Amino acid sequence: MRNYLPKLKSLMLVFALTLGAIVAVNAQSRSVSGTVLDASLGDAVPGATVIVKGTTRGTATDLDGKFTLPLQAGDEILVISFVGYLAQEVEIGNQTNITVNLEEDIQSLEEAVVIGYGTQDKKEITSAVVGVKPEDFNKGNVSNPAQLLQGKVAGLSITRAGGNPNSGFNVRLRGLSTFGANSSPLIVLDGVIGASLDNVDPNDIQSIDVLKDGSAAAIYGARGSSGVILITTTKKSSKDGISSVSINAFGTMDQATNLIPVLSADEFVARGGTDFGSDTDWRDELIDDAFSYTTNASLSGGFNNTNYMAAINYRNNQGIVNGVSNKRLNTRLNLSQAALDNRLRLSANLSFTNVDSESINDAAFRYATLYNPTAPIFEDTEDAVERFGGYFQRDLFDFYNPVALANQQKFVGETKSALVSYRAEFDILKNLTVSAQYSQDRSNTLSGDFWSRLDYNVGLGTGGSAQRRTNDRVQKIFESTLRYEIDLSDNLNMTLLGGAATQGTKNQGFNARVKQYLFDLGWDNLGAGSIRLGNSTEVASYANEDRLNSLFARANFNLSNRFFLSASVRSETYSGFGANNQTGVFPAASIGADFTQIFDMGLFSQFKPRASFGVTGNLPPSPTLALGVYGNGNRVDLDGDPNTQTDIYVGIVQNSNPNKDLKWETKQEMNFGVDFGMWNNKLTGSMDYYVRNISDLLFNVPVATGAPNPFDPGRFNTASSTWVNLADLRAAGFEFAINAHDINLGSIKWHPSLNFTIYDKTIIESLSAGDLGFDELRFATPGSPGQNNNPIVYNRVGQTLGDFYGPVLQGITEDGQYILSTTDPDEFEKLGNGLPKGEFGLANNLVWGGWNFSFFFRGAWGHDLYNSYRGFYENQDASSNTWNSVVTDKTEFVTSTPTFNSSYIENASFIRLDNLELGYNFKTPSQNLNSFRVYFAAQNLFTITNYTGIDPEVRITDSENTNGFTSSLSPGIERRNTYFQTRSFTLGLSLNFK
Repeated sequence: MRNYLPKLKSLMLVFALTLGAIVAVNAQSRSVSGTVLDASLGDAVPGATVIVKGTTRGTATDLDGKFTLPLQAGDEILVISFVGYLAQEVEIGNQTNITVNLEEDIQSLEEAVVIGYGTQDKKEITSAVVGVKPEDFNKGNVSNPAQLLQGKVAGLSITRAGGNPNSGFNVRLRGLSTFGANSSPLIVLDGVIGASLDNVDPNDIQSIDVLKDGSAAAIYGARGSSGVILITTTKKSSKDGISSVSINAFGTMDQATNLIPVLSADEFVARGGTDFGSDTDWRDELIDDAFSYTTNASLSGGFNNTNYMAAINYRNNQGIVNGVSNKRLNTRLNLSQAALDNRLRLSANLSFTNVDSESINDAAFRYATLYNPTAPIFEDTEDAVERFGGYFQRDLFDFYNPVALANQQKFVGETKSALVSYRAEFDILKNLTVSAQYSQDRSNTLSGDFWSRLDYNVGLGTGGSAQRRTNDRVQKIFESTLRYEIDLSDNLNMTLLGGAATQGTKNQGFNARVKQYLFDLGWDNLGAGSIRLGNSTEVASYANEDRLNSLFARANFNLSNRFFLSASVRSETYSGFGANNQTGVFPAASIGADFTQIFDMGLFSQFKPRASFGVTGNLPPSPTLALGVYGNGNRVDLDGDPNTQTDIYVGIVQNSNPNKDLKWETKQEMNFGVDFGMWNNKLTGSMDYYVRNISDLLFNVPVATGAPNPFDPGRFNTASSTWVNLADLRAAGFEFAINAHDINLGSIKWHPSLNFTIYDKTIIESLSAGDLGFDELRFATPGSPGQNNNPIVYNRVGQTLGDFYGPVLQGITEDGQYILSTTDPDEFEKLGNGLPKGEFGLANNLVWGGWNFSFFFRGAWGHDLYNSYRGFYENQDASSNTWNSVVTDKTEFVTSTPTFNSSYIENASFIRLDNLELGYNFKTPSQNLNSFRVYFAAQNLFTITNYTGIDPEVRITDSENTNGFTSSLSPGIERRNTYFQTRSFTLGLSLNFK
C-alpha cells in the first residue's frame, strides 16, 4: 500500500497557511464603528477622541458623534475621551458597532479655572488664582457684579459706605497698587479686556475667576498691576433642539439703619439752642422705606452645533430718599457655532445696557442730622414763599433745610453702553489652534444738573442754574493668538501660547452751564438762562485718543502631573508715555509641585506648594501727561473797553512741562503659596504670602518756572508743574482660604467656608525723582466751619500710607475746654491709620431636603475712621448752638470750639451679618417645569462694632477728594455727606422651563 501520509501533511500545512493568511487579511481590513453620546442629555459628542489603547492610532467623532476606526490584530480595547467627560474604556470583542455614553466629569468641570487667554486645570495652576461659581455668589438684591464677590476672595476688598444705589463699589486687590485712577482690577468680560462691570448683569454671570498675583496677571502687561477679574457669561446649552427658559424675579425693601443719635427738640432748647417752636424729626421727613424690583429672563439652547443664550434683565432700585433711583436695562445675546467637524468655532457676544440714575445733593443727609429740630419744614410768610418756595430757611452759615435741598436740586444721568465681540478659532492641526477676536466697547453718558431759582443753597444767588454734560468713550481691540500643545515625552506635556494685540481708545465730551432763569426750565432749555459767563457758568469740551500695541507669549509645562511650570512675557508700547520710554516688558514665571503624587502624604489628598514672580504695569488715566499740553486760561480784553467784543480772547496756559522720560508704573510681586486638600478633598483650601514692590508711580510735582527742564534737555520749565515717576511703595500680606464639602449633620448637609487676609500695610519708600519730590504729602482737612487749615492724613517717607496725625486729647477742664498736647501741626503725633490690618469672610450653606439656608459674615479689623459728625457737632460751645448735637457713648461735656484731635479717631473694626438667604425648591411634576424655587434674603442685618459713626466700612479713598492721584492718599475719612446705611429684605422666585 502506498504511504500518503507525507502528502497529507503537506496538504494540511498549505491549508493552514492559506487559512491564516485569510484570517490575517480579514483582521487587517476589519473596522469598528460607533456613536459617542452625552450620558445625561443624550446629545451627540462631536470631536471626541477614540484611540486604540496602548497605541497612537485613533480618530475623532464627527458632528453626529459617529466614528469609524480600522483595527489591527491584537486591538482589544478602545479609549474614548473628551474635555469635561470621564474617559471610558470599551472592550471591542466581536462588536462592529458600539454606542458609548460619556459621563460628565463633574470634578474636572469644577476644577477648570479661567486664566488669561484660556483655561487650565486647577491642579496645574502655579499662581494665586481663585475661581468663584454661582453657588458661592452673594444673594439678595445684588445690582453690581462686584457685590457677588464681596468677602468671598481672600485679598479682594470690595467696599461701599452707605446705601446709595447710584454709588459704585471700591474694588482693591491686595491693597494699593497705584495713586492714579486705575487702582481697581482689570475686568476681562468674555475675553474682552478693559470692559466695564456695567456691561453685564449679575444674573448672566456663570463664573468669576480672580488673578491675584503678579505672575497670573502679567500676561495682561500694562493693565495688570491692580489684579485681574475674569468674568464668563457663556451658558452650557441644553439638549439639541430643546430650549431652556429661566426666570428670576424679586422685590426688595430697603430701610435706613444705624442713624446717629441726636438731641430731641426739648434737649436742644435746654442746651441753649434757638427755639423756632416746632418739633421736627428731619431724618424721618427726609427718608422713607424704599421698594425696588428686579426681573431677569433668559433663553438658552442648541441645535445643529449652534448654541445660543439670550437674556434680558431689568432692575429698578429706589433709594430711601425720594428723588434717588437707579433703573437699569441689560440685554445680552451669546451665539456660538461649530463647523468643519468642530475644527472651526465661531462666537459672538453682544451686550447692551441702559442706566437711568437720579440723585440728590448728599449734603441733605448731613443737614437732616444737624438741622435745628425746632424748625418747621414750611413757613407761610411772604418772604419764605417768594424767596424759598415756602420752605423754612434762615440766613445762617451752613444752615440749609434738608427737605428743600432734596427737592430743589436735581441730578440725573443716562448711560448707554454697548459691548460687542466676535471670535473665531480654527484647529490648523489637532494640537495647533489659531484664534482672532475683535471687540468694541462704547459708552455714552448724558447728564443734567439743576438748581432751582428758589434753592437757597446754590440757586438763590444765581437766579437758578442748569447744566448739561456728555461723555463718550469708545475702545476697540483686536487680538490674535496661536496655541500649540504637544507631548514632548510620555510624561512631559507642553502648551505654548503666542499672540499680538492692538487697542485704541478715544474719549470726548462737552458741557455747558448757564444761570439766571425767568422760570425753572432746567437743562432742557439752556437757552433760557440769560447769563453764560462768570461764576456758576461754564462751556467746555475735550477729546483725547491713545493706542496700545502688544506682543505676548506663555509656556506651560506639566511633568507627570507632579511638577508644573509656567512662564510668560508681554511687551507693550503705549502712545501716552514719553518718547524715550513708550515700550515696557513684563515677564513672569511660576512653579509648583503636587507632593501627593510624589510622597505618601497621609490625610492630604492634595498638597501643592508653589512660588511665582511677576512684573506688571499700570496705564495712566490720561494719555497726555508726558506731552506738556496746553489748556485754556482766562478771558482777556485787549483794549479794556467793555463795549467792544472783537478783541476778547481766551488766553493759553501750559498745564505741565513735557517729560520725555515719563514711563510705566511697575509692580514686582513675589508669591509663595500652597493648595491643599484633606480627607479625599472633603476639606480644601489655600495659603499665600506675597511681597510687592511698586515703583515709578506717576505724580504731578511743582517746579520752578524758568529753571532747566531735566526731562527735556536744552529747554526750560514753562509751567509750574511736571508729571514725573515719583513714588516707590512696598506692601505684603498673608491670605488663607478653606472650604469644607458635604459635612453631614444628620439629614442636613453643611458647606462652610472661611477666608481671611492679614495685611502688612503699605510703606512709602520714596517720594522723589532726582531733585524733585517730597518728604511727606499731607491731605484731608476736616472742612468748614473752622477746620479748613490743617490736613489730618500725613504720608511720610519711611512710614505707612494713610497715617492720621493730630494733637492728642490729654483731658478736659472742668468748664469743658480741651487740653491738647500741641497746636503746632509739625508736632502732631500719629493717631492711627485708615487702612485695615485684616479682612475676613465666613460663609455657611445648609441643605435639608428641598430647603437651603445660607448666611454670610464679613468684617475688617485694624482700621481707624475719622468720625466727622462727632468732630463737628458734638461740642456745646455757643457758636454750635445753630446746629443740633450728636450724642454717642463717647460724648463728653465740651464747650471748646470743635477742633480735630485724637478723640475723633475711632477704631472701626467690625463684624457684619452681610447676607442671609432661606429658600425652598418645590417638586415639579410637570415635564416642562424643571425647577420652581422661592426664597427670602436679607442684607446688612446687623453690625458689631465700637464705631459710633454712620458706617464702619473701610474707606480706601476720600469721597470729597475728586483728584484720582491724591484721593488714595487720604483713606479713613467718614465725611458728613455720607449716604445713610440701609438694611434690605428681598422676596423672590426662580423658574426654569424646558
